[in-house]
Amino acid sequence: MPEASQLSCPPRAGVMLVICAPSGAGKTTLIRRLREEFPCFGYSVSCTTRAPRPQEVDGEDYHFISEETFCARRAAGFFAECATVHGHFYGTPREPVRAMLAQGRDMLFDIDVQGAAQLRLSLVGGAYVFLFPPSMRELERRLRARGTEDAASIRRRLEGAEREMREAHWFDAWIVNEDLDRAYDELRAAFLAATLDPRRRPSLATSIVEGWEPHAGTDCRS
Repeated sequence: MPEASQLSCPPRAGVMLVICAPSGAGKTTLIRRLREEFPCFGYSVSCTTRAPRPQEVDGEDYHFISEETFCARRAAGFFAECATVHGHFYGTPREPVRAMLAQGRDMLFDIDVQGAAQLRLSLVGGAYVFLFPPSMRELERRLRARGTEDAASIRRRLEGAEREMREAHWFDAWIVNEDLDRAYDELRAAFLAATLDPRRRPSLATSIVEGWEPHAGTDCRS
């Protein structure tokens, strides 16, 4: 039997970190920063039927596919979650996520609230974080400052933001992105806390105790 010091602790299961936020709340910036600090983070690349924005890369930011392809995959049970957002389809492929979590790889999800709700039902054990803007007025200012959408689109996004924030009550952590550094510290803390959850490594205590034998003369009563 190996010495206790030679026994290895069981690997923990991967953390499924799900981050949701209204468009314009600063989610993309915070996620990029988290991935820079934790480069081994697996990232769930969603499929979408919308057109790429400037600087977006197919296969890195999203898999950009046609509506016909999306509907065929949805019917085949390809997605762990899927949703319609601002008139476009979005979906998370199921099997790559399962495989990486089983291997102990932490996974990062950037999806909307309705997709997160489906994900919570189809893949257990996630850590769900909702990112708020400081105010609706500030959110509107940020959306207008991007200069990528017309007034009607901005209005739809603000209406959607209100609906999403009213659904935030079931998330595990809330973060207000008013100060970027503080928001990042809180996001980082939420992730690290999730890695320490005993459910990620349920056999840890047993693996440490089993195989241990007291040395001769040890008084186990003390």
